[in-house]
Amino acid sequence: MIKTGLVSISFRGLSCEAIIDITKKCGLDGIEWGGDVHVPPNNPENAKRVSELTEAAGLCTSAYGSYYKAGTHGDNYKAEFRKILDTAVILEAPIIRIWAGNTASAEISEKTRAQITEECMELAKMADEKGIKIAFECHRNTLTDDYHSSLRLMRETNCDNLLMYWQPNETKTYDYNMTALNNLMPYLTNVHVFNWPEPNCRKPLCEAETEWTSYISVIGKDNGEHWCSIEFVPDNQPETLFNEAKMLNKLILK
Repeated sequence: MIKTGLVSISFRGLSCEAIIDITKKCGLDGIEWGGDVHVPPNNPENAKRVSELTEAAGLCTSAYGSYYKAGTHGDNYKAEFRKILDTAVILEAPIIRIWAGNTASAEISEKTRAQITEECMELAKMADEKGIKIAFECHRNTLTDDYHSSLRLMRETNCDNLLMYWQPNETKTYDYNMTALNNLMPYLTNVHVFNWPEPNCRKPLCEAETEWTSYISVIGKDNGEHWCSIEFVPDNQPETLFNEAKMLNKLILK
């Protein structure tokens, strides 16, 4: 099942109430709440308020978009992740999004890679105790900046609740992105939706209808739940979300 949503960091300048309002008006199903502005860790009152407002609007929290970077907290990593995990529990988020380090996969040492892998396995155990999944974002300068490295990470961690996000890589070809998606499908949870034909170049989603039709046909093949959430809009204006959401809903219904 594919559900549609919005990544709240698309509009960091909007209040949580405004994010909820525009998401509902656009006919989307839920929100991936960002951990930097809208629902930061260590603010349980705010997390509870946002959770209640989201539910009252008939929307779901698809995930908690944290900015936890594995391998960057030293021996204190469990305490740092606990803050995020506790917030996700209050927010009633089924998934916590994290980054697999802060070094490109082609540049990282085997020792550091092994440390990140071991740390992520421990994080997965912590999250599993709360019934929550963890998912890596396909982000530059991390171990998931290339699908080969992502697959290696998934196989070496081998945790049922440790999964992958996916999004097209704007520096790669359509063929690469399709290959990456197909290979990552066994581990796929949520998807970030946008149209960036090249770095720092945002275009309307409708201009990538052909590509996204193909992507979504792959995503919809299994019986799992996948959130396809809009991340950013071409001009950063909230009003533009209406057209982007209309296009996304069209793609899902094809």
